[in-house]
Amino acid sequence: MSAHPSASTGFRCDESFARELDLADPLARRRDAFHLPLRGDGSPAIYFCGNSLGLQPRTVRDAIDQELEDWARLAVDAHFDGRTPWYSYHEVLRESGARLVGALPGEVVHMNGLTVNLHLMMVSFYRPTPQRFKILMEDASFPSDTYAVRTQLRFHGLDPDSALLIARPREGEHTLRTEDVEALLDREGERIALVLLGGVNYFSGQVFDMERIARAARARGCVVGFDLAHAAGNVPLRLHDWGVDFAAWCTYKYLNCGPGSVAGCFVHERHHRDASLPRLGGWWGNDPSTRFRMHLNREFVPVAAADAWQLSNPPILSMAALKASLAIFDEVGMTALREKSGKLTGYLQYLIDRAGWQPHASGESARAEVQGSPTDARYEVITPREERARGCQLSILVHDRPKELLHKLHAEGVVCDFREPNVIRVAPVPLYNTYHEVWRFAQVLARHA
Repeated sequence: MSAHPSASTGFRCDESFARELDLADPLARRRDAFHLPLRGDGSPAIYFCGNSLGLQPRTVRDAIDQELEDWARLAVDAHFDGRTPWYSYHEVLRESGARLVGALPGEVVHMNGLTVNLHLMMVSFYRPTPQRFKILMEDASFPSDTYAVRTQLRFHGLDPDSALLIARPREGEHTLRTEDVEALLDREGERIALVLLGGVNYFSGQVFDMERIARAARARGCVVGFDLAHAAGNVPLRLHDWGVDFAAWCTYKYLNCGPGSVAGCFVHERHHRDASLPRLGGWWGNDPSTRFRMHLNREFVPVAAADAWQLSNPPILSMAALKASLAIFDEVGMTALREKSGKLTGYLQYLIDRAGWQPHASGESARAEVQGSPTDARYEVITPREERARGCQLSILVHDRPKELLHKLHAEGVVCDFREPNVIRVAPVPLYNTYHEVWRFAQVLARHA
């Protein structure tokens, strides 16, 4: 492989270039803010699995310890007298959460888990009629989303096989073209009640053009929701400006808040005062000025904000971890994270190309100019080549003995994940991964080509 820089990317294949990139990286020092998993010899593993579970920020332990100390010291009085009072703890996260997803503070609330929040959103926003009853999802959406949607359809007495509409890639392609989604909305829009897509497809790593899709769907009278599990903390979002009706996301992937941590939810402000919306009520969604009137308030009076969709009081220990993590995102900003993310994945794609594993063009990337690929290539990157169309993930389709390759990667200290039947997902996360790790991963892959 040549040590000379590519004219189109400026990248080189030699190890010294990876070291140079790390020395010039303005986010390099952020790596020290996280606990890195170690190999048996005590050296850090190459952790490329932040799209499944993000690493623990070092500040999380102190944040949780503070709440444990307040619990021990104050017990029930910590609801109002704690250093961060529990009664209003969810309010502390509003502005940071809103900045992260491009929303107004009152449009974001953290509560429950992701799939619970999707169900709560569908209670309010999936309102089928005999004429408009279909739900549009993408092919290979996250399984939990599919289960949630199919059970919602059955709950409404509908047959999922006829009421669930799937947007699929073209024959021989791995990713969706935005114009094909728009064409599908043109054809079926009058029968679609809800468009529910992932902002970033978990399987392929494709970033959908959420703005265009939301605009096309709303023009056809459809409600628009997004599962942002793989988008929040990964790509810049502007949910309010895009006119999205609702969105939900988990916080344990790119947001680094720990396994099963409290999820996030967005509801556009135009819905906050709509008394006609059906919803499931709970006391923490009630107007806080009357919340402690308890049995004296027989009727649910929702607060005019996304908070109204809360059911129960906040899980404080989980929110403490989220508070610590969001502080990092506020300090760094999504612009800087996105810039490094694009460079990390672009560098990895470059190294794969130069090793002779040129991916077959697919989806929106089919229109990019690419080199010819060998017909017997073992690997094929199915994530779009365009930086704007991918997050910090490359999905590598392995044509021959995929699980054997996964075991070899793990044996050499690479932590990544596998999706049946033959896709290895690799996520270099800009907050804590390095260019040298990308280079080392490419060397491991090359040895097992």
